[in-house]
Amino acid sequence: MTKRTRTLWGSIAAAAMISLMPVSGAVADGYWQCVPFARLMSGIQIFGDARTWWSQAAGHYDTGSTPKIGSVLSFKPTGRMNLGHVAFVSQVLTDRVIQVTHANWSVMNGTRGQVEQDVTVVDVSPAGDWTQVKVWYDPIRDLGTTVYPTHGFIYQNAQATKIAVATSKLALAQDAAVSLAKSAANQVAASVRASPLDIINQAADSTDRIAALIAAASGGPSEDDKPAAPR
Repeated sequence: MTKRTRTLWGSIAAAAMISLMPVSGAVADGYWQCVPFARLMSGIQIFGDARTWWSQAAGHYDTGSTPKIGSVLSFKPTGRMNLGHVAFVSQVLTDRVIQVTHANWSVMNGTRGQVEQDVTVVDVSPAGDWTQVKVWYDPIRDLGTTVYPTHGFIYQNAQATKIAVATSKLALAQDAAVSLAKSAANQVAASVRASPLDIINQAADSTDRIAALIAAASGGPSEDDKPAAPR
């Protein structure tokens, strides 16, 4: 079996594993560093610290500022993140909002090294070129105020990209089916135990929450924006 074939099958296995993860988003199973996880998910064969991925990609992989499913977002090193970070792009929601599946970011249940599925990342760069982003941080359940500098996206080869897109569509279909079932069950339960006034209040609360998330995703100011905890 060739190295390329082994890499491809490794990516397929990893994609299948992620597509079967619980919808909650975090999986605590061993300890994952961001680099081997991003390499396994994307099939991009770059080794070494995350801060070196962008320079190593030159001449071997295409790079750019446009998010694509299956690419890897490369973070620049900072004072609190001096080794950099890499994250696998699992969804592209808009030209300035994506979701990543990555490892060793949030502290979950007091521990690091865990995998988080479909984490929201928002481009907040003035030029809209993905050189500055905010990342959802689970302990505070918010994007927070920390802005992370990034290099951009490292792209897979064409075959690996097709696999990533197909897996992403499967995950979306699974999530939609689960959400529909939960919604139906919740509606039945609510109709039994909730008064009309309760339903109206719940709808208003949901609307306010959605509006707050949209404001946060757009990079606009928010009165309850919380500072991100050190990672």
